[in-house]
Amino acid sequence: MNGPEGERPVDRTPHRHRGLRPRRSRRGVVLGGLGLLGAGALGSAAAWAGTRLTGSGGDVASEATGSPVAQRSSAASSGPSGTDEPETSTDTGTDTGDTAADADTLTSWGPTLGEVEQARALVAEMSAAALAGQVIVGRFASPDPTVPAALVRDLGLAGVCVTPDSVTDGEQVRALTAAVEAAVRETRPDVPAVIGVDEEGGSVSHLSGVATTFPAFATAGVAVTASGGAGRRAVREAARWTGTELRGLGFTWVFAPVADVTVGAADVTIGTRSPSSDPEVAATAVTSAVRGYERAGIVSTPKHFPGHGSATVDSHESLPVITSSLEDLRARDLVPFEAAVAAGAPAIMVGHLDVTALETEGLPTSLAPEAYAYLREELGFEGVAITDSLGMGAVMATPGSAVKALAAGADLLLMPADTSATHDNLRRAILDGRVPRERAEEAATRVVALQLWQARAAAATPVPEDVTVRTQQAAADLSTAAYG
Repeated sequence: MNGPEGERPVDRTPHRHRGLRPRRSRRGVVLGGLGLLGAGALGSAAAWAGTRLTGSGGDVASEATGSPVAQRSSAASSGPSGTDEPETSTDTGTDTGDTAADADTLTSWGPTLGEVEQARALVAEMSAAALAGQVIVGRFASPDPTVPAALVRDLGLAGVCVTPDSVTDGEQVRALTAAVEAAVRETRPDVPAVIGVDEEGGSVSHLSGVATTFPAFATAGVAVTASGGAGRRAVREAARWTGTELRGLGFTWVFAPVADVTVGAADVTIGTRSPSSDPEVAATAVTSAVRGYERAGIVSTPKHFPGHGSATVDSHESLPVITSSLEDLRARDLVPFEAAVAAGAPAIMVGHLDVTALETEGLPTSLAPEAYAYLREELGFEGVAITDSLGMGAVMATPGSAVKALAAGADLLLMPADTSATHDNLRRAILDGRVPRERAEEAATRVVALQLWQARAAAATPVPEDVTVRTQQAAADLSTAAYG
């Protein structure tokens, strides 16, 4: 039965307990685990992308018509988000046991199998230099649109992150994002740009004075606690309209929502950026936000896996050490991330944290294969894993951090301290095998497929002329749901 918000309850059963049984996502029926990129057939793409087909006579996974993404797919019907259970159709295999996947079948994280296969084909033709660029979101600090455009064009980057140093007013921001989009089209006409921004609300609002002001995300947790279904709806609509407003400014990604569970005063970094100190409340707020951003046609990025809320050191300055047991992490920090995966999060940001329960060599989670393996295999996440900024103190002292992150399992590398040097290091690492080409192609394929989804979702969800008025109302409604 759907809740008051029109959402089904989130299945937070740990992925490790699902075994090889199909699990229902909002976008389709999938099996856990990623296959390696192999033959070009859609069946192979299905196995890799998170929608695996059974053998002869087995069920063929199909899209979830209740999802906004499904509604935008050419094979889906219209209707409000989350109002219907996922539908499955059956199809028999050939005499040899092969089954053909419908290109419109949706993965658990957004793109269709056709988009995954399109991305795979585009990536297969890329040089090592192009592959290196496709997995980097560049760093720059200038309001001049020609600066990021030149960076993207020269290095073939996936895109850039816009920071306060690069923002003056709305007209300038639109000119900047348009210049970046045009530069990406010059280098890769078929691949939309990654143009991201930290716009969480509260203290982390990098478009302050340009975008609508929202309260800190802690307000979302208060709203779902104080107002139940109305609170969840307010959180969802706040995400929907801030995401839509960001799209009107030319953004395709938002580095939000924060999925960290704060421990209170000892938490020196996250604080009110966290939705709650209660894992279940935080999970509910994150779920609603992910669904709201999806409705807006923008890529959301729950962060900072596996949870920064209990860190007593700021990772912007040095590497926090979290000594909680895996049992404690499962009971607290990981709960909102499980919920985000179940809600269909398209991307998750991996933080720079030394989590001893996951990795024993003192590596930041963003560089640790064990962290990505847990995210994939235990939580069942199949979308884009993006690092936190690689220009932060927690990883700056680690030589070759970008190469190590990509080899460990990251798909997208955010804001390395020196974008040009990082690009060259990655190019050489792909050529000499420190990063196997298969790993680089896997990462780039996820990024390209997600951008194809974002472009399709955005095209189906035009930004209305009164977006500012609607966004301001959503901000006011969130505060009302929280505090009356």
